[in-house]
Amino acid sequence: MPEARLLDVNGERHTVFVDADTPLLAVLRNDLALNGPKYGCGLGECGACMVLVDGAAARSCVLPASAVTGRRITTLEGLAPPGQMHAVQRGFVEGQGAQCGYCLNGMIIRIAALLDAVPDPSDIEIREALRHNLCRCGAHLEILDSVRAAIRIAKDDRA
Repeated sequence: MPEARLLDVNGERHTVFVDADTPLLAVLRNDLALNGPKYGCGLGECGACMVLVDGAAARSCVLPASAVTGRRITTLEGLAPPGQMHAVQRGFVEGQGAQCGYCLNGMIIRIAALLDAVPDPSDIEIREALRHNLCRCGAHLEILDSVRAAIRIAKDDRA
């Protein structure tokens, strides 16, 4: 039976009426029209659906909406103020880290969480952070270049 749930998404409060086990991804895409998180595998294995929950990367396709009530959810659309791009987004543009682009949401969200925790990660830390984010196009080298560009851009932004 659908119940009212209060969600804090990208700094805005939304009341949605969904069942407790409705995946957060379905709420974000269907009820809130946020298309950054993608439906990839539906099993929490590819990373295309990633969002930040209280600053930590989470797979929204397997996360029930009831588990995030009252928590701070950030999607790709909310990483930066309107009309601006987050350092990681700018890094992916500069590094041309996309082919089809389907994986980008998860890659960008995961790296944004990493850079919040570790502002200057090593290549090993970057690879470890992305090891469960799949890119079926094989743009892995460009993605790593994009992350390095994002690290540099974030450093410049802090200076």
